[in-house]
Amino acid sequence: MSAKNFFTEEQKQAIQQAIANAELNTSGEVRVHIEAKCKGDALNAAVETFDKLKMHKTALRNGVLFYIAVDDKKLAIVGDKGINETVPKGFWDTIRDTMLSHFKNQEFTEGLCKGIEMAGEKLKTHFPYQSNDKNELSNDVSFGK
Repeated sequence: MSAKNFFTEEQKQAIQQAIANAELNTSGEVRVHIEAKCKGDALNAAVETFDKLKMHKTALRNGVLFYIAVDDKKLAIVGDKGINETVPKGFWDTIRDTMLSHFKNQEFTEGLCKGIEMAGEKLKTHFPYQSNDKNELSNDVSFGK
């Protein structure tokens, strides 16, 4: 199965809505990238994808990438420099663990949406929504090979 077909159109819309809802609480920017395979370490692949998607170009360096390789069952969450300088140690681990508990039950959309929601809630403390906030990054789910 290709990465693009892993989620139905309805599920993709639910994920995009979760991103939009999370961004209502924070000036942070959230993206989701789905690939079929991940050669090597998921965190390294996520960092490469983060750069390819130009997520480091946000004004406050507060982008977050949820990276999933569905065939290889790999997950990584990457925050940009601005976020990682302000959040406590283990910030992403709690979100990842919550997502994985859903994934183990084949609840991929629910787990991803929950992770996005949790990121938005936590990020609003460090990067509250600004009245002049612009959506700097697309809410669309991106796909690799």
